Amino acid sequence: MGKVQEFEITLDKNKVVYTPGESITGTVSFKLGQPLQSKAIKVNCNGFCGINSKANDTAWTLEEQYFNSTVSVADKGTLKQGQHTFPFKFLIPESAPTSFEGNYGRIVYRVRAFIDTPRFAKDYNTEKAFYLLSLLNLNEVADIWGPCSSAVKQQFTYMLMKTGTVALKAQCDKKGYTPNQIIQLLVNIHNQSGKTTGNMAASLMQRVTYETKKPTHDVRTIAEVEGGVVKAGKEVEWKEQIIIPPLPQSSLAGCELIKIEYYVKVSLKSPEVMVTLPIHIGNVSLDEKLHSSKRAAPPSSAAAEDTLASASTPNTSTSSPSLPPRTGPKPAPRPNLRSRMSSHNSPSAPPAEYHPGAEGGTPMNDGFPNKRQSQLVSPNAFSYAPGLFFSQNQQHNGPSTVPGEPMLSGSTGATAPYPTENSASSMPTPLILPPDYGASAYPQEAPPSYDESFNT
Repeated sequence: MGKVQEFEITLDKNKVVYTPGESITGTVSFKLGQPLQSKAIKVNCNGFCGINSKANDTAWTLEEQYFNSTVSVADKGTLKQGQHTFPFKFLIPESAPTSFEGNYGRIVYRVRAFIDTPRFAKDYNTEKAFYLLSLLNLNEVADIWGPCSSAVKQQFTYMLMKTGTVALKAQCDKKGYTPNQIIQLLVNIHNQSGKTTGNMAASLMQRVTYETKKPTHDVRTIAEVEGGVVKAGKEVEWKEQIIIPPLPQSSLAGCELIKIEYYVKVSLKSPEVMVTLPIHIGNVSLDEKLHSSKRAAPPSSAAAEDTLASASTPNTSTSSPSLPPRTGPKPAPRPNLRSRMSSHNSPSAPPAEYHPGAEGGTPMNDGFPNKRQSQLVSPNAFSYAPGLFFSQNQQHNGPSTVPGEPMLSGSTGATAPYPTENSASSMPTPLILPPDYGASAYPQEAPPSYDESFNT
């Protein structure tokens, strides 16, 4: 038995798993059978990633360092016989990735202790590994909500003769899972051939990519379930479940050398048809309440549309900010209804921006690409409505002379009516003038009296 009889590292509370940003504390203790001269006693804490192109080889071809801290807990001197204990403390960086161990690489975290002795004397060292877990919150992953689906069609051949096609469609209920959750799988297979298919199968796959000079892909099957066959000309719906076992998370944030992906593979053995459904595996499961709250909050574009929709309701109690309200001259009575119909189209209310040449009467909204159909107004629908401005019957008398008011401009469709009260819209409201009745085709003289009509 040598001078150093015991040499070990103890972590406080025997803790094994830590998180980024947390402090790791503990003690280094050793027992000496006789006095020992030392230059220093040091404790080191480091984390790194190492990968290679050969399986289970620790001679790393590429390494990535995350942190490496060393403290000296005792200076040069002679250590007495007996038990010695020294405390230490380190801070784990926030950017450190989760621990991982694979066939072609690993992410390792450890605490090491050294007793440096004078020249030609034996050095002593020991180490203790710990694990780091950086939680992956699935609610923060982009495009995680909703089911995941995929479909494919494949020619079914037998003895070099085409006998038809097989359509395969698969869907899983979510895109993100945590260990011990269940993947609800729905598969639809339509065999449009004259031959029975092989067995259907569904597998949970893991693909780990090691970014060496020539990337190495390690693909393995985590879990697999198998179904029956589909007879010729039949369509089958297959419902299956796959339980997620304890697995490393999908993302190793902070690591540039190792990438982990998961997907569900649904396939037929004959013919060889396959679809894949990419999924994420994390540590914090999806919360439907968060999803519903995000859907309840309208996006900014929708809020702008709603503001425009509320502003498109005419309000007769308000007046134009640039001109005082005025009433148009009363038109003279018309002598004959038939003559009126010959010179003017009767008021109607067709669909918004209706074009007779459009196929199937589809509303056209080329002039308003960012508005809903309910906000479009056809000029022909309100040809006689006072307070609306249309380019075909309104004369432009020049720019506005009121300071701060926008310029008048022509319109190719219905203009925005007067804003409603307390409108918060920041868009400048165009000036809207009543129609110029002097340019209308109404009769300018009074109609003949009853006696004159009778005499005629």
